[in-house]
Amino acid sequence: MKRRWRKSGLPLVAIGATLIVSSALAQSVDTARIEAAGQNDWLTYHGSYKSYHYSPLAQINASNVGNLGVAWIHIPGRSTRGLQSMPLAADGVLYYTGSYSRVFALNGATGEVIWSYFPELDEALIARQTHSPYNRGLALGEGKAFVGTMDGRLIALDMKSGKALWDTKLIDSQKLTVGFTGAPLYAKGTVIIGSQGGEWPGRGPIFAVDAATGKKKWEFLTVAGTDEAMKSWGNDSWRTGGGGGWMPGTYDSETNTILWGTANPAPLYDWSGADYKTQGARPGDNLYTTSVIGLDLDTGKLKFYHQELPHDAWDFDSAVGEFLMLDRDGQKLVVHPNKSGFIFVYDRNLAVKNVWRLVENINFVKDIDPKTGALIGRRDFSAGKVTEPPLCPFIGGGVSWNSGSYSPKTGLYYKIGQEWCMTLDIQKTTPVTTPQVQLNIGADFKMAPPPGGEIYGHLDARDPVTGAKKWEVRYPEPPLGSVLSTAGNLVFVPDSRGTLHAYDAETGGELWNHSDGTGHQGGIISYSAGGKQYIAVVAGFGGMLSDEYAPNFGGVYKSMPRDDGALIVYSLK
Repeated sequence: MKRRWRKSGLPLVAIGATLIVSSALAQSVDTARIEAAGQNDWLTYHGSYKSYHYSPLAQINASNVGNLGVAWIHIPGRSTRGLQSMPLAADGVLYYTGSYSRVFALNGATGEVIWSYFPELDEALIARQTHSPYNRGLALGEGKAFVGTMDGRLIALDMKSGKALWDTKLIDSQKLTVGFTGAPLYAKGTVIIGSQGGEWPGRGPIFAVDAATGKKKWEFLTVAGTDEAMKSWGNDSWRTGGGGGWMPGTYDSETNTILWGTANPAPLYDWSGADYKTQGARPGDNLYTTSVIGLDLDTGKLKFYHQELPHDAWDFDSAVGEFLMLDRDGQKLVVHPNKSGFIFVYDRNLAVKNVWRLVENINFVKDIDPKTGALIGRRDFSAGKVTEPPLCPFIGGGVSWNSGSYSPKTGLYYKIGQEWCMTLDIQKTTPVTTPQVQLNIGADFKMAPPPGGEIYGHLDARDPVTGAKKWEVRYPEPPLGSVLSTAGNLVFVPDSRGTLHAYDAETGGELWNHSDGTGHQGGIISYSAGGKQYIAVVAGFGGMLSDEYAPNFGGVYKSMPRDDGALIVYSLK
């Protein structure tokens, strides 16, 4: 564990801000505070349990955003495969993670390092892992910062000092070759985190850990986690089913329920053809992969679920996407994007209320029934090259893991859509489980343009329940960064070329932009420190999806740096 205290030589204003921030660290972050979503902070991955990814701060607004400038920058170092973290902010302190699960606590006003923590990791193991070594964020609660590691641990750090308070091993990563890349979720004394797993022949566990002690409370297997689910995996294929819940869900305090999205089954691409119920690598619907699930927070028992794509044969899993908790016309609704580009609307028991399309280029099904969620006109494949047209969308999805944003001020949902497709050559595979599990993809694939069109990305402003579109902004390549909306009538989008854009939330008109020097594939938040509003965004390209940009798009991506990154923080000049 490493700490750095650097206060000497600062101006008096900065020293004062540092002292104020340090004393404020003692304030408690608990479930009630996260639920309240105070305007000065950003206490959980999507801002609050409502998952709006919205800031009620309005000091920076549509009339003065042109005066936005860089306030400070932090370089985390060793940013292998770039930065994908979602920063958090509490009481004027900004927390974020870098590659290799490095954690930093910074003075939100000055960028001064309060402490940093670099966990000792199994470097040989991590070098063997395909998705290593990026980390997408942390959780705060009970005076602790919680972070998962690629070698299967969950660690609690003291928010004031960065000292490790407990370190719990949850996954035998030496055997299973997976760990944690996503952020945990804190709720009511419990920390929940889901493993990687979709591409690996495991069973995709989600864990709950006691926040005070680090003791494991329960574990839910997303592959055949119940007797009902086991029957949906023919030929004992549940033993190597994949699954997982690699991005954070949310917490519904009214029902004490954790809502979580699950990953795809393994192999990613099956060769069963239309007989997927009885033939192929994993006959059946493959519960509870590519599903949204509701788990009791205290026990981990399954309360309800909806499988968005039964027998997912396309890698369009449900682990991506926020759980947007809305109250509309007396109904309590949940809006959840699926990687396919369809947006599902549920009640709080995950019963389907509507399904709508965010992207145009979808041909893995003809449609999804908006009343029942049933797939219409599936496109299942046999072994060999997939005939024309190419499969749409591309493996990167119609949406990816980057977050959208809902503004209660405008009533609009701002979400990135991705218009791209892929050629596909399906191959029969055998799961490899010894001595360590290996990836089980089941196909060769290559990015391709949509039939009769070109690859592009777009930011849509839509009604989150009906999908009605108010405006759209188009990009030459799909943005991979998350979206932020604010009470200042602004929507911020960090694009893949490295430019941060600010748009009018009502019209979509661009009001300001600034280059961060390298592509974005991470988070963006707003917070207040010392009475001043800040916008914080991470930059740094080079993950599994962004690696596709240089060979497919050329241009700036050919010279874009890899294995580096920065946290850039803006304020009014």
